[in-house]
Amino acid sequence: MADILEMKMPSPGESITEVEVAQLLVADGDVVDIDQPLAEIDSDKATLELNAEAAGKVEFMVGEGDTVEVGQVVCKIDTSFKPEPKAEPEAVAEAPKAADKAASKVEAKVAVDANVKATPVAKAMIQETGAKAAQIKGSGEGGKILKQDVEMYLAGGFDSADQLSGWGGSRDQSKEKMSSLRRKIATRLVAVKNETAMLTTFNEVDMSYIMDLRKKYKVAFKEKHGVGLGFMSFFTKAVTEALNTFPAVNAHIDGQEMVFHNYADIGIAVSSPKGLMVPVLRNVEQMNLAEIEGGIKALAIKARDGKLSLEEMTGGTFTITNGGVFGSMLSTPIINPPQSAILGMHNIVERPLAINGKVEIRPIMYVALSYDHRIIDGKESVSFLVKVKQMLENPSWMLFGGKEPEQILLGL
Repeated sequence: MADILEMKMPSPGESITEVEVAQLLVADGDVVDIDQPLAEIDSDKATLELNAEAAGKVEFMVGEGDTVEVGQVVCKIDTSFKPEPKAEPEAVAEAPKAADKAASKVEAKVAVDANVKATPVAKAMIQETGAKAAQIKGSGEGGKILKQDVEMYLAGGFDSADQLSGWGGSRDQSKEKMSSLRRKIATRLVAVKNETAMLTTFNEVDMSYIMDLRKKYKVAFKEKHGVGLGFMSFFTKAVTEALNTFPAVNAHIDGQEMVFHNYADIGIAVSSPKGLMVPVLRNVEQMNLAEIEGGIKALAIKARDGKLSLEEMTGGTFTITNGGVFGSMLSTPIINPPQSAILGMHNIVERPLAINGKVEIRPIMYVALSYDHRIIDGKESVSFLVKVKQMLENPSWMLFGGKEPEQILLGL
């Protein structure tokens, strides 16, 4: 007689009563191992994996896109079936075949490229970009393709009928159901716009000092701490020190009360296959730059692999988002409720700046602070952003609680 195990939908977190089956990772009737991922589950807070509680043959009671209540039976596992041993030798045997196939493709590509009359740099660019060499008009001696010819081609300065015809769209339409997570995000963002008095203040940061600092010490920093030295750690540290000076920016409204936090849990917006996620780095006020870099890297890897837990996605007293990695010049980020403020970073562009009566070219980043005016006054918001700017332009201030060393010396 078959031994049937009924798997019920576990509670992914407090106050969550139902979830949505985003994707089935195995087929109905498959024989699985214990702890093997069976499905991806979307809640209104995160995407989680549902793992097999026992080894056996799976029979699903739900399908993709179904809404499932917590405690509902998701699948049955017939434990009388045992998974077959993994054929590791065969997998090893297949590896050389795959390598040979990949090598043959590379050889074929090299053979084709060998016939192209181009400089080595131009040939490398053609390989990397997949450009059609036959369509590139060479301006070198004897029609040889030069680097600038490839750049001109990629920039659209070429005569090609298939390229000029556009990207080949049609009049067709398609629909795709919004995930539970995306629907919740949409609801929260609209609520923020309707329920808060949100304003945004802007400033600019001269990134010269930090860029020089990174250039000088990035190798030694990586060798000592095992992580790269990025811009995000400087911004996170500067924000943390500024929050200590302006506690209202680190607070939130709860009914008729203001809740202040004697710690800094910083949400770091990171890109993931599911969209933009905001995991939280806890107690950043106790961290140095290396610890911040390590924490951000770990969260980013988990976001990429879909391994973030609900605990890592909830809470937070302040958020930092970096649209600059996507090329954003300026934006007005939306507050992540119930927080009261969010800092937006943007791309770094060389701009003319007046320095001691002279015009100099400096790497400048525009920064934006969106805040809830119900709890944060304009003076506090502007002063907070100025404090962040000052610490980024002179990172030594971060060592002295947002003050210059001379101020500490004079007891100011």
